[in-house]
Amino acid sequence: MAGSFIFEVDGQQIGMFKEVSGLRAEITVETLEEGGQNNFVHKLPGRLSWPNLVMRRGVTNTDNLFTWLLKSSGDGFEGAGKKVERTTVAVTLVDDGGTRVQAWELVEAFPVRWEGPQLAADANAVAMEELEIAHHGFRSTKP
Repeated sequence: MAGSFIFEVDGQQIGMFKEVSGLRAEITVETLEEGGQNNFVHKLPGRLSWPNLVMRRGVTNTDNLFTWLLKSSGDGFEGAGKKVERTTVAVTLVDDGGTRVQAWELVEAFPVRWEGPQLAADANAVAMEELEIAHHGFRSTKP
């Protein structure tokens, strides 16, 4: 399904993206070797972890992603009493007709990395920017 992704922070649309990766949950597996049991090793579920979400899009004439990042570092971090503002972030898949298909809400999210375009005068590729977001998990929601 072709389309794009709407990115919202606390209900306010920040931008549209063409690529989102890292929407994944991983459960570590603990192993337990039982004396006398030589046919298998017990496997038990361990911690649940949530990798950072990475979003990519073509560069636009707005700097709202970079502005959001600055709230988590430097003067923005100092001005907030050295506390990171954790927010609810929504990523919504939109089809070519503009219909919202599926959405995911990231809990207690904050930006951890922004990367601008690779600059080369002779390059003819689209200038891309990338945003990486740390979070404490996500849930699937109806759009």
